Amino acid sequence: MTPTVLDASQAGARLDELTVLDVRTPGEYASGHLPGALNIPLDQIGRALPALREVPGELLVVCASGARALRACEVLSEHGVRAASLTGGTQGWTAAGQRLDRPAAGARAVWAMERQVRFTAGTVVLAGLGLGLLHPAWQLLCAGIAGGLVFSALTNTCGMAALLGKLPHNRPRATDLEATLAALTHR
Repeated sequence: MTPTVLDASQAGARLDELTVLDVRTPGEYASGHLPGALNIPLDQIGRALPALREVPGELLVVCASGARALRACEVLSEHGVRAASLTGGTQGWTAAGQRLDRPAAGARAVWAMERQVRFTAGTVVLAGLGLGLLHPAWQLLCAGIAGGLVFSALTNTCGMAALLGKLPHNRPRATDLEATLAALTHR
């Protein structure tokens, strides 16, 4: 079954009647999310299925660009849970002039995963080029990153994002998921 897709204006008009699930990492979620969105990272969707089956009304699944949200919608669909995806994710939402909720002032903001990947790839390439001045073999590091980026684009996956997602500031705490599931069941 092909998941329903809503654009920013459609979702914005119906936001009060939708249960919004943000499947990005907690760090990405903390950098800004749709108003009222609950954070259930993509790798936690399986654990959340029992609560998601009980949600009254429609689910809107959101990520940064839409790819992870579509994957989450596929998983949900396989388990009999209907959900829509937001075209363009939070990037499309903000590009359409919609607002994001952000953590309270003073809370530590974590970079979005895409920004973390760009920073890490750029740093490794610069290091490879610099070390390549000492020994040409280090330039293979740059070639490896370039190959990874091409593979990432062709497969719509990102191994670097998967690795960065395991860093402590990007991982959910067990109590976060439990609190989210509790909030989900009390809607």
